[in-house]
Amino acid sequence: MGLPTHTAQNGSGFLDTGTARLKELGYKQELKRDLSVFSNFAFSFSIISVLTGITTLYSTGLNFGGPVSLQYGWFIAGGFTMIVGLAMAEICSSYPTSGGLYYWSAKLAGPNWAPFASWITGWFNIVGQWAVTTSVDFSLAQLIQVIILLSTGGKNGGGYEASKYVVIAIHGGILLLHAALNSLPISLLSFFGQLAAAWNLVGVVVLTILIPLVATERASAKFVFTHFNTDNGDGINSKAYIFVLGLLMSQYTLTGYDASAHMTEETKNADKNGPKGIISAIGISVIFGWFYILGITFAVTDISYLLSEDNDAGGYAIAEIFYLTFKRRYGSGVGGIICLGVVAVAIFFCGMSSVTSNSRMAYAFSRDGAMPLSTLWHKVNNQEVPINAVWLSAVISFCMALTYLGSEVAFQAMVSIATIGLYIAYALPIFFRVTLARKSFIPGPFNLGRYGVLVGWISVLWVATISILFSLPVTYPITNETLNYTPVAVGGLLILTISSWILSARHWFRGPVTNVES
Repeated sequence: MGLPTHTAQNGSGFLDTGTARLKELGYKQELKRDLSVFSNFAFSFSIISVLTGITTLYSTGLNFGGPVSLQYGWFIAGGFTMIVGLAMAEICSSYPTSGGLYYWSAKLAGPNWAPFASWITGWFNIVGQWAVTTSVDFSLAQLIQVIILLSTGGKNGGGYEASKYVVIAIHGGILLLHAALNSLPISLLSFFGQLAAAWNLVGVVVLTILIPLVATERASAKFVFTHFNTDNGDGINSKAYIFVLGLLMSQYTLTGYDASAHMTEETKNADKNGPKGIISAIGISVIFGWFYILGITFAVTDISYLLSEDNDAGGYAIAEIFYLTFKRRYGSGVGGIICLGVVAVAIFFCGMSSVTSNSRMAYAFSRDGAMPLSTLWHKVNNQEVPINAVWLSAVISFCMALTYLGSEVAFQAMVSIATIGLYIAYALPIFFRVTLARKSFIPGPFNLGRYGVLVGWISVLWVATISILFSLPVTYPITNETLNYTPVAVGGLLILTISSWILSARHWFRGPVTNVES
């Protein structure tokens, strides 16, 4: 049984269904509700950004399994991600609020468990989102550094190699720009979001066609679809183990689609369009991402050279592919550098949309009093933008990146929360939906009917599986420098969250707090 359409009447006509449902849930309409279903989709699609995730971690996929991991791992991760997205979309339809996941957990866990459930989910969600922004903008800073390196002659031609302090400075500048853009009214931000979606779509199509077309040497179809690379130099020989590690690229890329939920208080008819945003962002990303992987892999002829730190791009595989493709054809790698610029713009838009999602989550979480100085972070300005939450998100993301100056291992542990921490936040409300709320959950206009519980359990099991797989060592023998610190980072976040609950929050945090009179 679905909820009513949530259309309520007031003095001037009919309320938007999302606004009416928001009022039913106990919240005032404080943000400007101006986003269309395409704009909602655009924010999630821009954060998933296949150009960002695949370009950044293509080297990982090449190293662990090569073409087989890249091609088939993408569809495995994409299929299960769609299942998780369907489960989230059903819940989003019933509870279209900016709080998203943590609000869902509170409602689905029941009155006794609501405060604790929303506390755990909220902190995993917001820290995971900050880690996503950190990793996206840092990957852009690294790509800019590689573009500068190639533009000045490459590693083998005396090109300029930026120090880690310069990379951090670039990262800070990018975050500054993103915070400034997110201070604009939502109508302008919506335009940039739609531009970002169009840029990603067109960019994928252009690069997928252009790179194999320009390449003087192309891989065979047999290589692209059947070659399994076991020469990883990391002491791992098991093909199953190698394939699992190769999944990281795909699963890292396919994250961030909870943005559609966080934007629901600014989306028209959000109880219908929020779920559409989630599902369409995942589906279109899976299709276009596969085309991008396919096109780039046809230009791969020597995996070991592409991964070598001694090539002109310093081991950045896709950058070397683009550079060599044009250099071999035209005697100059300028065309390849321009292609990298196309990717850099996509990553920039990805980071911009990520800060948007971060700020809405921080706004909603602080509205319910969960964050230190909550009254400061949930304020909106005259243009109905949660301005303080925007700048908070940018500052925290910059602080998280500073770990790179101390240790690259520590930084990798920090950004690992972007995948595992965020997916745990995705799984918690779904888990409560299929257990504590199995019989009490009332679906919204979008629902999975009798398949809702099955889809929910598959989602929870998939998240549990990848949480274990991505905690496995990636290099043998294991030393302080090669240990996978993902379980340490995620476990540390869990301990901090539970400890803060036991020592303090359980005495004052009551979960989502309504701000309209009954």
